[in-house]
Amino acid sequence: MTSSQTASPGVYQPRAVSRLGVWQIGHLRLKVYGITADGQKLTDEIVNKAHGFAQRDLPALVAAEGEDDGLGFVVIHPGELGVSVLLHWWIQGSVLCQHIERTLWGNDKPMDTAARPVIACVWELGLIDAEQRIWRDTMMAPAPDAGAYLKTHASITEV
Repeated sequence: MTSSQTASPGVYQPRAVSRLGVWQIGHLRLKVYGITADGQKLTDEIVNKAHGFAQRDLPALVAAEGEDDGLGFVVIHPGELGVSVLLHWWIQGSVLCQHIERTLWGNDKPMDTAARPVIACVWELGLIDAEQRIWRDTMMAPAPDAGAYLKTHASITEV
């Protein structure tokens, strides 16, 4: 396949969404979600690696960006090709930042996401959309409420 050709995306099949609690990474509080492709499992090993990635990378990134709101969310997605971990945090009251790690099945080393600037797949975008709506409703209201943001999870069970 040449760079001008595209692979067929296949037929859309919904994927299960799970809620995995809230992580405290430095001063950030992050809601954690899982998305699971058919035939894949969200194992403790995958979740622990994702947590380690967040602990290792997020504090410095958040500090460098500045103006954070102390809140965000994580998407852990064992998909057909590998595992994606998307770390999101809010800054300046309305801007969403992202840092991702994608590791293909059978590889120990993550893909270079700086050279391959992927945002998210269609399933991950469903959760990102749900979270931005929750952000608007709880944090961009006349009385912003961080507790309400953390308690309100995406009501979707599949994306």
